[in-house]
Parts: sequence; C-alpha cells; structure tokens
Amino acid sequence: VQLQASGGGSVQAEESLRLSCRGSGSAFDTRAVSWFHQSPGKEREFVAGEDGANESKSYAETVKGRFRLYRDENKEVLYLQMNRLRAEDTGLYYCAAKSYLNVRVTPNAADYPIWGQGTQVTVSS
Repeated sequence: VQLQASGGGSVQAEESLRLSCRGSGSAFDTRAVSWFHQSPGKEREFVAGEDGANESKSYAETVKGRFRLYRDENKEVLYLQMNRLRAEDTGLYYCAAKSYLNVRVTPNAADYPIWGQGTQVTVSS
C-alpha cells in the first residue's frame, strides 16, 4: 500500500486549495485514512480523517466548517478541500493510513503506519 499526496501551493489568506491523496492497492479499503498537518518545529497534528467502515468524517476543531473530505467517484483519491485558509494553516500536509481492518479514525499520528510524502501549503496574510 502506498499513498501519494499532492496539491499544495502558496495562496493568500481566505483563498482555497485542494489536496489529493491517491492510494495504491487497497489503501482505502477497510482502513482509516487521515490528513495531518505539521508546522516547522512542531509535531504532526490531526486535521481530518475518514472511517474505513462507514466513511464517516472527523475534523479537528480548528478546521471544522472550512475543510472538507471527500472521495472521487472511483474511490481512489481522498481529497481535502481547504477553504478560507489562514496563515496558521501553513505547513506540510501528509495523508496517512492505518493498517488493514483498522477502520476507526484517531487523532494520534503514531496510530498510522502508512504515510505519503508531505505536500507544502503556504498561506500569506
């Protein structure tokens, strides 16, 4: 299972970006998949995740109402639509997956053994 994240860029505050997490193999089948954010000098923080059983979504309080997770029609890509971006959203964004049949979303990065490369988001105020 491999994950590939893309879609980062540089924007002004209040603008939008859409990040993509493409999975190979059974990346999105019966396992939780989440996005994490890492600012310089800080640990990775949970942003949003999708339950591997019922596809329910969980969001960090700081992004509720601004960010949205959704899948493409073929369920091969998990998108993170980021609206009304703020300067504090700047950093590297990673998508991560739990092991097979581990379906529940949790906010602890250590619970996710599979990681894609980070994609940089820079928001200027």
